[in-house]
Amino acid sequence: MNKKNITFSDIAEYTHFSKTTISRYFNNPDSLTLENQQIIADALEALDYKENKVARILANGKTEFIGIIIPNLYMHYYSAILDQILSTYEKYGYKFLVFTVKDNEETERKYIQELLAYKIEGMIILSHNLTSKELASYNIPIVAIEREDKHICSVNTDNYMGGVQATSLLAKSGAEILIHINADLSPEVPSYERIHGFLNTCAEQNLPYELILTDTGHSYEESIDVFYRLLDEIDQKYKDKVKGLFLPNDTFANIILNRLFQRYGKLPDDYKIVGFDDSPISRESVIPTSTVGQQIDKIADTALQILSERIKENHKRKPRTFLEPVHKVITPILLKRETTK
Repeated sequence: MNKKNITFSDIAEYTHFSKTTISRYFNNPDSLTLENQQIIADALEALDYKENKVARILANGKTEFIGIIIPNLYMHYYSAILDQILSTYEKYGYKFLVFTVKDNEETERKYIQELLAYKIEGMIILSHNLTSKELASYNIPIVAIEREDKHICSVNTDNYMGGVQATSLLAKSGAEILIHINADLSPEVPSYERIHGFLNTCAEQNLPYELILTDTGHSYEESIDVFYRLLDEIDQKYKDKVKGLFLPNDTFANIILNRLFQRYGKLPDDYKIVGFDDSPISRESVIPTSTVGQQIDKIADTALQILSERIKENHKRKPRTFLEPVHKVITPILLKRETTK
């Protein structure tokens, strides 16, 4: 038997069940008793059964494919979150089709149509191009990560707490002027709460501050130009003060840190730096960077939990209607390193 491809007929003959029962084991196992499920499972092992994935997809329409739309991979956070999502295969059994898309609505719609053509069972969205209302209209399970999420499920960091943590650390490190640089975000985007946390902490503790909202670039090269220019301006404006910089991610924090090392050969005493994410670059930079850790592994696992539950519900004969999206918030962890000593 081991020398040929094992068919449902072979399994049925071995177990003395009908081919219909064997088919139910693969496509609707809950319809069988646990005892019969075990008998068939034992038979598959004894016969050295190798599943024909293509045949199974054609039979039941379950591809086990998940689509991922991600803005870019030059931001270390996105590459880290993608790595964690891909590593969930052993636990959840899903395969992933990944597209990166910059700020282009039509391109993202094209990519989604491409994913749907592959009969994906759900999507994980990190891009910001389409509204959650439009995404919900595709009528497949979707989980958003760190983007507007009114009409779809999501997993986000407690960004407000992260903003408070970063700002408070800079104040305690001896900074005389606190500076937060970020994009001019919509309040509907979860990461806007980092700005909110920064402003409230400065007001409550009566701390001098400057908030710089600007276009931070759409590529690594553009971001370098933006932050080099901003660093020149900050140097001139606050020449005699200890400057505490709160950056919206570790990639931008690393750009600032590298520039300071290029100029001074070290991190000057009048600069304190905190990033956000705890992506690998914060640990691997020229000196370890203080950061607000997003628990990326937990975010990825929670997103797959939610998505898996909704996909499994869709597979039932009478799926339950989910009336409200599920929103999970993950607590950040402040990591104090060399840049705030």
